[in-house]
Amino acid sequence: MDLLADRQKLVAANLANLDTPGYRTKDLDFQFEFLSQTPGGTPNVIEPTGLTMKNDGNNVSLDRESRLLAENALRFNVATNLLRNELRTVRKAIEEGKGA
Repeated sequence: MDLLADRQKLVAANLANLDTPGYRTKDLDFQFEFLSQTPGGTPNVIEPTGLTMKNDGNNVSLDRESRLLAENALRFNVATNLLRNELRTVRKAIEEGKGA
């Protein structure tokens, strides 16, 4: 969930700088970071390639960032539901242990 929060901050910063001349889109390689992240580690911020550069040197795409916001929200919901289910399982085990 920390990784999702980090990505959310990057997407929000990209959107906030949509019209800032010279601003370059920042992101992280979510798949790589998810598989290699160590607890408390800082993800590697990258500059995505293949984005269209505007005349003012800004390459932020509203469509791309909107898609990433929706994707991030979906991933956060999935992670939240998984965590909620894990907590229910632990709570149930604790309650069953009290009756023994």
